Amino acid sequence: MDRAKAWLMRCGRPLEVARWEFLFERGSKDAVIHYLQAFQNDDGGFGHGLEPDFWCPDSSPMATWMAGQILIEVGASLEDTIVEKLVSYLMNTPQVAPGMWCSVLPENNQYPHAPWWHWEKDVQANWMFNPSVELAAFLIHWSSAESAGSQLGWESLSHAMRHVMQVEKMERHELSNYRKCLQLLRSHREYFDAKTGYSYDAVEGKVAALVLDVIDKDVSNWGTGYKPLPLDFIAEPDDPLYPKLKQLVDDNLRFYLEQRTDEGIWGVTWTWGQYPEAFAVSSRYWQGILAVERYKVLKAFGVDL
Repeated sequence: MDRAKAWLMRCGRPLEVARWEFLFERGSKDAVIHYLQAFQNDDGGFGHGLEPDFWCPDSSPMATWMAGQILIEVGASLEDTIVEKLVSYLMNTPQVAPGMWCSVLPENNQYPHAPWWHWEKDVQANWMFNPSVELAAFLIHWSSAESAGSQLGWESLSHAMRHVMQVEKMERHELSNYRKCLQLLRSHREYFDAKTGYSYDAVEGKVAALVLDVIDKDVSNWGTGYKPLPLDFIAEPDDPLYPKLKQLVDDNLRFYLEQRTDEGIWGVTWTWGQYPEAFAVSSRYWQGILAVERYKVLKAFGVDL
């Protein structure tokens, strides 16, 4: 971890350094918010390459989702101005379909980006409720019970829950959004049935089944590309899915340790195939993000680092 921190100080973004210090060195929430604010626009949304695979400076629901995850991580509340502005952005950004904010903006095409972030007509069908189901959970989490934000959040979730209960398979990233949504709303589960029309337990069970289906269970195959691994969905040992996947989770922990470079970090397992100079920068930023997120998981499982 010492080598990883040294690499992060040299090559990472200040935002990831602040997150590292918050998670592992008793750093302050305010420092994380300070650097995250650099990516927030006047309308309250986030852009400017916060998600390093697309560099559009304009506010987007996707970049705002990434900011929201960081704010949840540090325990930010509606009393924090950065959260108040984020909620305002979601409230004032039209949805492209019931319960669904736009996942990919046309403006993405004007700036360096990965091919999967390229906008074209009907591209939303590829993304569905990624990240909208989690954005709706943010609204509920950061709004009072009877506020307009809470109402929009629950209304959006009713559409998202109908979708997940009807499908037989789901793309890994959208599925991760559903799991994190349910985790965030666990404390609101007494309202869930009445607000969405679906049982929290039934939805949680359906999402768990979809996770079990999508995870790559062939350990020998994990090093060959960008695979959906157990630790992409299970971030701590008290996760309800952990007992069912304990052996695979343990294999995944060992895999992470074995894949570290001499500097204590990880390389990216994808490429853009375009914008080579921009991708070189993006991949460095992602290495910093992966370092923070993977050491967070390793620490949660008590791995000796």
